[in-house]
Amino acid sequence: MTAVTDEDHGKGKSRGDSGEKPDGTKGGREDGRWDDGLIARRAAAAAARDADEPVPVLAPADDDAEPQVEAYAPADGPLPARLDALRELVGLSRARLDRDTLAEAGRVLDEAAARQRLSSRHTVVAVAGATGSGKSTLFNALAGAPISDTGLRRPTTSQPIACSWTDGAAGLLDRLAVPGRLRRRPHPGPAAFDEALQGLVLVDLPDHDSAATEHRDQVDRVLALVDAVIWVVDPEKYADAALHERYLRPLAGHAEVTFVVLNQTDRLPGEAADLVLDDLRRLLDEDGIALGEHGEPGATVMSLSALTGDGVPELREMIGRFVSDRTAATRRLSADVDAAAARLRRVYVAEGRPGLGERAREEFTDRLAEAVGAAAAGQAAEREWRRNASRACGTPWLRLWRWYENRGLPGSLDRMGQALTPPEEELTARQRVEQAVRIVADDASDGLPGPWAQAVREAAFTGAQGLPEALDELAVKAGAPGAAKRGGGTETGKGKAKGTVDRLGGRPAKPPRPKWWPAAVLAQASMTLLQIFGGLWLVGQIIGVLEPGLVTPALIMLGGVVGGPLVEWACAAAIRGPARRYGQDAERRLREAAAGCGRARVLDPVAAELVRYREVRERYVTVTEFSTTGR
Repeated sequence: MTAVTDEDHGKGKSRGDSGEKPDGTKGGREDGRWDDGLIARRAAAAAARDADEPVPVLAPADDDAEPQVEAYAPADGPLPARLDALRELVGLSRARLDRDTLAEAGRVLDEAAARQRLSSRHTVVAVAGATGSGKSTLFNALAGAPISDTGLRRPTTSQPIACSWTDGAAGLLDRLAVPGRLRRRPHPGPAAFDEALQGLVLVDLPDHDSAATEHRDQVDRVLALVDAVIWVVDPEKYADAALHERYLRPLAGHAEVTFVVLNQTDRLPGEAADLVLDDLRRLLDEDGIALGEHGEPGATVMSLSALTGDGVPELREMIGRFVSDRTAATRRLSADVDAAAARLRRVYVAEGRPGLGERAREEFTDRLAEAVGAAAAGQAAEREWRRNASRACGTPWLRLWRWYENRGLPGSLDRMGQALTPPEEELTARQRVEQAVRIVADDASDGLPGPWAQAVREAAFTGAQGLPEALDELAVKAGAPGAAKRGGGTETGKGKAKGTVDRLGGRPAKPPRPKWWPAAVLAQASMTLLQIFGGLWLVGQIIGVLEPGLVTPALIMLGGVVGGPLVEWACAAAIRGPARRYGQDAERRLREAAAGCGRARVLDPVAAELVRYREVRERYVTVTEFSTTGR
């Protein structure tokens, strides 16, 4: 008996219409009944009517009939959410990951979309095996007809052959690229009318270890598209490395849609079949394939003999329950998503908890403040405040001495202030900025997967371009010592300082004066006037203009001489706190300005990259949250 193709149904003939079998006999059974295709079904129906028997109803053989497509998966099932998350994950990662890394995830999304557009009433099961394992014999036994050629010549099966139990599978078979001439229907009988098998599409594959390369390519192509697979092994090749390393081990996550059948047990004497089956289970366990034992989900492993039929009904019953469940396609796609997620784990899962912590931000700000000379600027502002106070509240004679010192003589106070920033440190200001950027980039990317760590570093280094010059401009406007010598200070920058110092965070052009300052100046002026008055009184007595009396003018002059330094000392003690606060405020403003510049140029771009990574990490968690394989 030879089953018919879809094309044969329209033409009224089949591969067996010549009436001759390979063994030379006429087409039909040994009892002489014609049993081929449409003619056989019509004859069976007529015979049933004559015998007043119920006529079994078969769906039409035309696969091009309009399929009754059902909802592919429950609306509240995890698969749609996982596919959406994977799609978003790929979209967010295209600018950070190379095409090869995302290729498998893209293929899974494409195949899932293609499978969801096709019939959900059908379950596509492939029968795969090595040369001589008896997979075609098992295929024929399940179909109840010799659809696939068997024999001693190898390879016997050169192209995939499909057998559909119901209509509407044309789209699925087109997706598998099974030609119309190799599409069959089961022979009318118990197998064809088994209600549990309605919706089954069985595909016999070429040998996966065939000497013909195109045969192996077809096996690989079809295995990536079917909903489930039955691996047929024999007692001689069940431990073949080609099977375990190339197929079973990589597809370990697809255990729930995998059947492993030990065939040809009729060749094993006594308890040898049980021993071989136990060893096969051991090998599958080493491959990482979960075995469906004790009601747990996993691969189905059993032994049978397709030639004698021993164990075939049990396998058919298992396949019937599997097909009736109508979740094979969903489980296959879920396993594909798990496999894709497992491959992407190295580029999405970080070690530890990377990110920009508060400590890293503060250390970066400290380094920028050091590079811009914030501390030195604060000290200089404090000294200037004190110097201005001393000039205003000091005695005239001390002010003359300080004016003389400030003419530029060696050892003057101004030159001493300028010397507080050594030239060798000024020359390394740019290096300090670069070091600060490098350290914060390393801290932020520590533990991140390679591509995302590289993206964080690139964001930091790209944003840091021009940062040293910007910090030097801030230092010039703030009047930090040595700022003009660091390379960023220019005459233009100095000219802008007067009008923009307050806005940019530098110190004001002149320190503010406390409220008591006029009183101190008036007191010092009074002491000076007393000195002058007492001195003039004494001079007048000496030259005889005034009456003699040295005690009174001497006391007045002495009061002015002593009172002046006392007023200056009191002012110096009073200005310590305000001067310190003024210096600290100047340092804080310059520090905040440098921190704002560094935040806008470096920290914000780095934080944006980390937020992007957290987004894709959340999508990846969604993809793996409902994993069916635990991967």
